[in-house]
Amino acid sequence: LSLHSNPILGRKSTTTKTPTSIMLFKAIALSAALLASSAAAEDDGLIRMKLSKVPDHEIVAQHLKAENEALKLALESKSNPTIKTAVSTALRGYAEQVTDSELLASGKTENVIIKDYSNAQYFGTLKIGTPPQEFTVIFDTGSSNLWVPKVDCQNCGYWFINGGKDKYDNGKSSSYTADGSDFHIQYGSGDVKGYFSVDSVTLADDISVTGQKFAEVSDAGGLGVGYVMGKFDGIMGLGFDGLALGGAKTVFKNAVDQGVVSQPVFAFQMGNNADGELTFGGYDDSKFTGDITWVNLAEPKYWLIDLDNVQVGSYSSGKTNGIVDSGTSLITGPSAEIRKIASSVGASANLLGQYTIDCALVPNLPDLEFTINGKPFKVPGKDLVIQAQGMCLFALMGMDIPTGPKWILGDVFMRQYYTIFDYGQERVGFATPISS
Repeated sequence: LSLHSNPILGRKSTTTKTPTSIMLFKAIALSAALLASSAAAEDDGLIRMKLSKVPDHEIVAQHLKAENEALKLALESKSNPTIKTAVSTALRGYAEQVTDSELLASGKTENVIIKDYSNAQYFGTLKIGTPPQEFTVIFDTGSSNLWVPKVDCQNCGYWFINGGKDKYDNGKSSSYTADGSDFHIQYGSGDVKGYFSVDSVTLADDISVTGQKFAEVSDAGGLGVGYVMGKFDGIMGLGFDGLALGGAKTVFKNAVDQGVVSQPVFAFQMGNNADGELTFGGYDDSKFTGDITWVNLAEPKYWLIDLDNVQVGSYSSGKTNGIVDSGTSLITGPSAEIRKIASSVGASANLLGQYTIDCALVPNLPDLEFTINGKPFKVPGKDLVIQAQGMCLFALMGMDIPTGPKWILGDVFMRQYYTIFDYGQERVGFATPISS
């Protein structure tokens, strides 16, 4: 696969192909898409992984359940100070309650990850150990560690909810090596604790990374009901090493260093109400049309880019920044700004810090437009909601990130564009996807 040196615009490929090879390539790609396989490796050197999407009706049902639980707790907390404190903690991952001053005072700004996985929509699988133990994970460009629950993990789901969580047993892996150093992430909603271990990690049966440092989680209580109800076991971070805890290299960085991917590039195709695909080792030019817009990173830690402007209707942000984050379902922005936008379109906040809108208003919602490198990238108004069961969840949410990015361009944005993450040249590429 040929990569491009132009930091702004590049053609899909600089490799000349004969019409016969093009037809053969497309035939192979079509055949692979029709197979009920989670991954396929082709002669182009790309490794493909299926990303399964949670249907919108399940996301809305989970939201309603969480909102009902929050309302119940809120009512009980009026007469019970202990419950009131617990409610405050439980809602921190959703509501606009995490502030710079709180986190600076607690000395936790270095390892606080303000993430909300409760609405996560896309999942894939990986394997750890010898023989391999399989896990369903979120492939998250907004973090950098790999973690999965260990056997006997506390607050790690129940067998009667989505079949429970798959848990890593190091005693059953001949390639396991002890590390033992502490793993501790402070999420917005609470702590996730465990310890580091070392083992082999396999992606799509074709990428085998040896000596991978990862975390066995012993208590995932800090993720709350979002993790218990979620269809994922753990997280595989696809950020940069500088964001990783414990001095761990990311799985992808190790894959590059060990020469098991052809190029230091990966790409997401997120299906709109359909499954998606994650490609390692380059990008798949059969998935998009036209040119790629390349955007250099503002900081190679998060996938952070400068934004010229964010505009919705009469709202305009001016120059700001944001991260392109596959691990965040919605689009998030500063709480005060999201309140202005929500108010302007008629959306109302709920106990979880999210917004709902009358479904009758959806046809008239204005487009959301990010201006990046002087070029507009739109999310149509109709796609700014998750709709099911007569409810419309507004896909923008307030989130204040201490000393971090102002905006998060999550799955709602990434569904609109084939998104390429060029680890080697520290840039992100956006292209118009071919509808599936």
